[in-house]
Amino acid sequence: MALLEIRDVVKTFGDFTAVNHVSLAVEAGEFFTLLGPSGCGKTTLLRMLAGFEAPDSGEIILDGRNMANVPPEKRPVHTVFQNYAIFPHMTVAQNIAFPLKMAGVPEPELKARVEEALEDVRLQTFAKRFPHEMSGGQRQRVAIARALVNRPRVLLLDEPLSALDAKLREQMQIELITLQKEVGVTFVYVTHDQGEALALSHRIAVMNKGQVEQLDVPEAIYSYPKSRFVADFIGQCNLLDATVREIGSDRMKIEIAGVGMAEALPVEGASVGKTGALSLRPEKIKLGVTLPSDDPDEVHFKGRVHDCLYLGDVTIYIIELDNGMLVETMLPNSDPGKAKFFDDNDAVELAWRFDAGHFLPA
Repeated sequence: MALLEIRDVVKTFGDFTAVNHVSLAVEAGEFFTLLGPSGCGKTTLLRMLAGFEAPDSGEIILDGRNMANVPPEKRPVHTVFQNYAIFPHMTVAQNIAFPLKMAGVPEPELKARVEEALEDVRLQTFAKRFPHEMSGGQRQRVAIARALVNRPRVLLLDEPLSALDAKLREQMQIELITLQKEVGVTFVYVTHDQGEALALSHRIAVMNKGQVEQLDVPEAIYSYPKSRFVADFIGQCNLLDATVREIGSDRMKIEIAGVGMAEALPVEGASVGKTGALSLRPEKIKLGVTLPSDDPDEVHFKGRVHDCLYLGDVTIYIIELDNGMLVETMLPNSDPGKAKFFDDNDAVELAWRFDAGHFLPA
């Protein structure tokens, strides 16, 4: 039995349905992420887990117990907010000790648990500092330590890194992964940042318009999206309109609109004549002036460089095919001192393996 179960939960605000019949399960010790754009229902769902909102219908089961009538302070969960919500007039140690004092924990035990929490987040030498004397990342760790000191069964994190700059956010992501492994507490994490979700999570629930579009491990969500929304929302992705023309045992032939024939892996819901889109990640596409054409597992098309975007470690090339369709490709800038391989309007050839793309039936 899962540690946390959400069973057919619905939450409305007036005429707006924020969470629409959501069901999912979170295992003990899991780093589970709710991912989606603003307004998709992820924060509302998190607030219902915390007890700040009550579902209109459905059940939230934690450790086999229905949380319906359990107030927030009685639930074995704690929440870390985006703005940290730590007390500016208290030292780090006092902030972490606060929930223990409210619970009436005896002083010797309180002191030991505060020291343990400080060690968990590697802030032992910061115990006597005040929040204004610390960086954003350090204050975030104080908030996490305070949430962990009561030993919750589940730690809820609501966009906890969104206020940090890019470099610090990356450092904190690594720290969160390490911390979650070390303390073994189940994390339920809310974010709109796709890269963050892919980097941190054991599993991801991608939400859209109050519903879960796909729930899977990061690799499957990235490589095998189940809808156009997931393919388009998770990272960069080409979506090429296509029609199924033939289905075999290990591959199927599709016609990419206005471009030509290609092959792809068979998928559930595909049938001859079925329309849809081929989702194709830019890094899966080879690009060159000419490419070897002796591999029967590859499809080749010709085009011209329409535009490019230099990003430091990689360059994005927008290729215009003969019919005017634009395809995004990506090349690593691995050659010393060379940041650009092609110029605008250069004639090029692109290719990809039949199993590089994923067909999404309409």
